[in-house]
Amino acid sequence: MNHLSQLFNRAFQPLATAVSTKRIPGGVLGIADKNGGRIIRSIGSAQLVPKHRPMRDNTWFDLASLTKVIFITPRILALAEDGVIDLDAPLVSVLPDLRQYDAEAWERKVTFRQCLGHQTPFPAVEPIYTYGRDPELLRAFVLQREWRARDPVYSDINFILLGFALERLSGKTIRNMDPGPGFAWSAEPDAAAATEDCTWRHRVLSGEVHDDNCSALQGAGHAGLFGTAASVLDFAQGLLSDASERSIALMRTPLSATRTHGWERPYEGWSGGTLCSPGTIGHTGFTGTGLWIDFDGGKAWTLLTNRIHPTRHFDSGIGSLRQAVGDLVNGAQ
Repeated sequence: MNHLSQLFNRAFQPLATAVSTKRIPGGVLGIADKNGGRIIRSIGSAQLVPKHRPMRDNTWFDLASLTKVIFITPRILALAEDGVIDLDAPLVSVLPDLRQYDAEAWERKVTFRQCLGHQTPFPAVEPIYTYGRDPELLRAFVLQREWRARDPVYSDINFILLGFALERLSGKTIRNMDPGPGFAWSAEPDAAAATEDCTWRHRVLSGEVHDDNCSALQGAGHAGLFGTAASVLDFAQGLLSDASERSIALMRTPLSATRTHGWERPYEGWSGGTLCSPGTIGHTGFTGTGLWIDFDGGKAWTLLTNRIHPTRHFDSGIGSLRQAVGDLVNGAQ
């Protein structure tokens, strides 16, 4: 048995335990190295209600906030590298109508780099979907709302606005953009891991975006991407093989004690566990997804689960599961 197989078998055990104890219905773990080696294995159920389906290695997942780092971040950084935008310029350089009725509004001073690093005063969450279901009206609402300034926190609003900027520059809505090889904006319901029995859409969601705001906006920069463990690892291995590129170097460049451009970096209590190298970046998604890339060690791992099926209102233990897997990937016995 080679080293990757030994490492994988060890790291798979916490996922198997989480499924057997019914903390989560099912999941897929994938581990890859920069030389092209990879192992992917599934366990448990892709759906429990209203029917049962088994989880498979190629099950499609609603990647939730992995959209931020797999789709939005690389495109924003590429635009900066090409000179189309300046990361330190305010968003109004592309979105001149942001808070257009108040020239001194703080929102008009927020930069692309601040949004990438979640260094803005936007709120952590905002139920945009409760203001209506007209996507154009909701876009105008986000742009014109007088947001109450708070201490900087991780906020979807940062990436919703970055998504608006991409839409303006391309002349396309996000859902009309190419999501990238191996990714999509939806999936066949019977090929996808089910998420929540949604209280306002009145159905179990499978193959359509779970995030309420993304659904109402009909595509947004903070969520909505679908993929498989294989496509997520393809993306990660692409970053590992092109690690010297400027945009990828920025993904590794710290902006704070916890964040880089788009990604998280290791800190006490972070999702990757306690043993990650300083050269590791990672991100998680609300639906139960996650991706971590270790540039120092030349490896990546993704843990994809349906931990909110059939409800988010349950302690799935996803935080400790991610950390346990990360520690075993990085050498804990």
